[in-house]
Amino acid sequence: MHVPDGFINAPVSVATGAVAAVAVAVSLRGARRELAGAGAGGVAGAERTAPLAGLVAAFIFAVQMLNFPVAAGTSGHLLGGALAAILVGPYTGVLCVSVVLLMQGVLFADGGLTALGVNITDMAIVTTVVAYALFRGLVKVLPRRRRSITVASFVAALVSVPAAAVAFTGLYALGGTADVPIGKVFTAMVGVHVLIGIGEATITALTVGAVIAVRPDLVYGARGLTKPLELRTSPLATPADEPVPADEPAPAAAPASAAPAPVAPRRSVRRVWLAGVAAALVCAGGISYYASASPDGLEKVAHDQGIDAKAEDHAAKDSPLADYSVKDITDPRLAGGLAGIIGVGATLAVGTGVFVVLRRRRNTGADGRPATGAERPSENV
Repeated sequence: MHVPDGFINAPVSVATGAVAAVAVAVSLRGARRELAGAGAGGVAGAERTAPLAGLVAAFIFAVQMLNFPVAAGTSGHLLGGALAAILVGPYTGVLCVSVVLLMQGVLFADGGLTALGVNITDMAIVTTVVAYALFRGLVKVLPRRRRSITVASFVAALVSVPAAAVAFTGLYALGGTADVPIGKVFTAMVGVHVLIGIGEATITALTVGAVIAVRPDLVYGARGLTKPLELRTSPLATPADEPVPADEPAPAAAPASAAPAPVAPRRSVRRVWLAGVAAALVCAGGISYYASASPDGLEKVAHDQGIDAKAEDHAAKDSPLADYSVKDITDPRLAGGLAGIIGVGATLAVGTGVFVVLRRRRNTGADGRPATGAERPSENV
């Protein structure tokens, strides 16, 4: 659903650019809390969000290359807002998808540069807000089980895609450059994107379910699902405030060098991170070659309804990576796979850099000095 240059007029493009800028600024503040755990009440797993946020952006980039057929001559691809919000939080999710859209527009000429505000508003903000709001509502009414998280993920992702189609139709009604009946645009966009939403929901539910199966503590939307570790004393132990009978010897005092009570071990996210990077590289570098070559939902509707009448060439159309293919490499499999790998690496680097900086700023007090005590979140990277 990447909107090219020329679909939306300048005033609406500028307005959506301002909306996107404000939303990103708000998300930067909210993401600091999510990355540090403050936004989730300091529950277990909060401190592990930062290492995974950049990976989520890279994974979304990779899976977006896997267009799947949804109807005759039409394909769809993951939008990723629901997946990002559920895995790393809604504010961080907005930033993840925004990073993906920025990399796609600048490096791969996918989505217009003048339409970047439109795309962030539609694909990052609308999908994330709608999906996470619906997800949280479902989690509250469903049984507190891991399967409920997967079911809620499926429904939230399914609804988020036609919601983005409705948002695009609204933006086109305000600033469309071609004289097209809005009713026809609405019907066509929502109809095809309901089908695309089924694919989005399947990918989202499978991914969230896979992470929950191995590390539920890493899923933002599943926090609080599992009970924290409780240390219990033996029932044979004598309470400290109960007097010892006179005919019984007093218990021996614990030696000063006694070992402290056991605590929950810190579990590294390295294996999950490496598995996620490997999956992203396989999707972008290999499986993407077999993706559907049919136009996606927006491209198909734009062609059929005449929305693309005033479409403009992308400013980065001569980029060495334009159209997800490395320039001057004649083998399409190699050119596309190498472009995908470069894209995953670039998105991972930029995304991780953004979230690491945010986390470090959260760990620093207002005076620029490191936070101490209750101000500093726990570390477990």
